[in-house]
Amino acid sequence: MPKNLWTREELILAFNLYLKTPFGKMHSTNKDVIHLANLIGRTSNSVAIRLVNFASVDPVLKARGIKGMDGGTKIVQPIWNEFYNNQEELVFLSEQILAQKENTSIENKYIDILSDIQDLKGETALRQIKTRVNQSVFRQMVLANYATKCAITGIDIPELLLASHIVPWSKNEKERLNPENGICLSALYDKAFDKGIIGINQNYEIILSTALKNKITTPFYKMYFAPIDKLKISEPLNYLPRKEFLEYHLDTIFLK
Repeated sequence: MPKNLWTREELILAFNLYLKTPFGKMHSTNKDVIHLANLIGRTSNSVAIRLVNFASVDPVLKARGIKGMDGGTKIVQPIWNEFYNNQEELVFLSEQILAQKENTSIENKYIDILSDIQDLKGETALRQIKTRVNQSVFRQMVLANYATKCAITGIDIPELLLASHIVPWSKNEKERLNPENGICLSALYDKAFDKGIIGINQNYEIILSTALKNKITTPFYKMYFAPIDKLKISEPLNYLPRKEFLEYHLDTIFLK
């Protein structure tokens, strides 16, 4: 008897997990794979196979020579295409479905980041909820991509890490949730990158702004910035920062 075909909803949930999982952890013993398998009534092996199916249609991974499993590409390709053309909608939808499967609501699941907007209603509330949930998913994606370590210091305390946008959230709606547009940085370097005090060149090396180099005699410069000048950031597991995004940052944000 043939196995039940995967539903669109199940594929969206698998894709949600794919975005948050480094390629090397897409296996049946991963606790997150087991959790999703239990939620949708499938084996962890079948979920793991779907994840590597998504890897096989991901152009960024293919360009890096990371090969998934081709067998189910026709099944996952429509979901990939839908995400690629409408990232914000599909990511939010996947989180809504996931919350429902976990017998909760999106508001309860993300209460820690939504508690201050509980009084908002209607479209205003929905917009805020979607933005914050999507930002949270982006953080999960970026931290997973860098093995939950700062790309500059190697700090691995999640509470001190941020998903830094290369092209700011407000400047390019299409690339807001693109993991190639994120770098995992600890708070100090996230702020320095966001304000253009430091930049990253196309060789993935840290460069320091003139404004910062004017502080060369200060103790804080010697402690926190001199050691990272020309330092190459850690290589992520799946998605390297896209060079055109780094170029945008150097051209428009970096304080030359």
